[in-house]
Amino acid sequence: MSNNRIDFNEKKGFICDMDGVIYYGNRILPGVREFIQWLQDEKKEYLFLTNNSGYTPKELNQKLARMGLDVPEEHFYTSALATAAFLREQAPGCSVFAIGEAGLLNALYDAGITMNDVNPDYVVVGEGRSYSLDTLTKATNLVMGGAKLIGANSDVSGPIEDGIAPACRALIAPVEMATGKQAYFCGKPNPLMMRTGLRMLQCHSAEAVMVGDRMDTDVISGLESGMSTVLVLSGVSSRKTLDTYAYRPSIVLDGVGDIPKMASAQKTSS
Repeated sequence: MSNNRIDFNEKKGFICDMDGVIYYGNRILPGVREFIQWLQDEKKEYLFLTNNSGYTPKELNQKLARMGLDVPEEHFYTSALATAAFLREQAPGCSVFAIGEAGLLNALYDAGITMNDVNPDYVVVGEGRSYSLDTLTKATNLVMGGAKLIGANSDVSGPIEDGIAPACRALIAPVEMATGKQAYFCGKPNPLMMRTGLRMLQCHSAEAVMVGDRMDTDVISGLESGMSTVLVLSGVSSRKTLDTYAYRPSIVLDGVGDIPKMASAQKTSS
């Protein structure tokens, strides 16, 4: 356990991962309801930041509503939105060949980016059921033909109820290997996504906390953006995971439900 305690009452903004922090598959995790209630009661700025590029903010709002949680759409930011924002900034009005779900396709359309499977400027890969040997072969040849390769995020795998599923980094690897080209990843731990998150919260990094279940995306991105970091053990990490990394989170908790408990204890002791 790290001794570097965080005074949760003093922090203005909270950026939280979703998979393994808020829910696991389609199951809400213990203490989440209390945590969200605390954020809302204490008037904290908060943002749920997910590397999953498959869902739109509206779908995430509905997914949480099905679990009995009321979180408005403007509190979500996804790697799909980060990817679309990056492409709009780099090459306004560009065209892409995209492999992914509604979350990615909608974000690209909303950013004024068109679909093109003949001579696109970019090949963009997210998680998705449309992934097949055919789409991989298409993507590979478009990259060989000069399209730049973009990944929505660099997660190798993600938690599902009965194990793990290969995520974007694993899905894009065959295209990288076949073409010898390296993909550029837009999601966490890319600092661009974190900066956008802080801007959306209108919060300075010193006033914000990053909460996540992964050392290699959540904790590192919070750390490198100058935020306090919380590693929760409700997702893919255990205390043993800490031994494999050279850096440490500010604090390790069992789950987000510990945050309101600690905040209340901190209030009483001060």
